[in-house]
Amino acid sequence: MKKKTGAGTRGAFKRPRRGATASKTARPRVAPRLSLSADHAKATIRRLRSDLTQALKRIDELQASAETDFLLGIPNRRGFERELHRAIAYIKRYRANGALIVLDVDRLKPINDAFGHAAGDQVLKAIADVLARQVRASDVVGRLGGDEFALLLWNLSETDARAKAASLEEAIDRLMFVFDGRDVTAGASAGIAVLGSNAEATRALEEADRAMYVRKAQRRHELEDAAQQFTVR
Repeated sequence: MKKKTGAGTRGAFKRPRRGATASKTARPRVAPRLSLSADHAKATIRRLRSDLTQALKRIDELQASAETDFLLGIPNRRGFERELHRAIAYIKRYRANGALIVLDVDRLKPINDAFGHAAGDQVLKAIADVLARQVRASDVVGRLGGDEFALLLWNLSETDARAKAASLEEAIDRLMFVFDGRDVTAGASAGIAVLGSNAEATRALEEADRAMYVRKAQRRHELEDAAQQFTVR
């Protein structure tokens, strides 16, 4: 008799379905790929942050350089005007007050012509030092260009500002330089503008500048009168 072969017996010899064995032995690859990708992203973020920090630092350095007088190390016209705009905005908002002084060196060009620009630079440095010593830490001293300086002074009345301008002139008048064996003085003339709730930066600079030229003419006449009196005597 032939042996009966049942469905269960035949099923015992069937090959496993394709992929059944592979599914038991396959290694997970997704998680490592995600981990490597995350590490790479973090490293990239750190690098970009470092690059951004360096770029911002460089921008600050260039900004400071663009607003600083290279000879004197104080704000140039651009830097001073920025500080003046900020100050006026503060004055208007908080009902504060202040004063602007524009100061012009009287005899810088003759010094440059007679002794050279190195001598003129020495005069400018000495004057900048005098101005810095005569003001408070909260005040601002800047060079508008050439032989012209500007000072932004907080919490001064018009009377106080005029007194400060006169004291600055006196301090600079006392400076003495020796070039080629000759004693040389420079001198300076100062004009003021009061900064109140209606102040505007451009208008204030123009007002102080006009006052400075009036003062310069007055000092010139004073020197001429003094010379004539000395000659008569």
